[in-house]
Amino acid sequence: MSLENAPDDVKLAVDLIVLLEENQVEPETVLKALEIVKRDYEKKQLSLSKKER
Repeated sequence: MSLENAPDDVKLAVDLIVLLEENQVEPETVLKALEIVKRDYEKKQLSLSKKER
């Protein structure tokens, strides 16, 4: 499958991986940061779903 035809989430994941690898960010740091980002976006998603009601 070509990245060009990939879903947006896959494209974003690839872009993030490239960015992190190019900057030689330690895996432990990446994983901790991703947990923070995940929590933040889960809150945003919840907030948006409440507004839609």
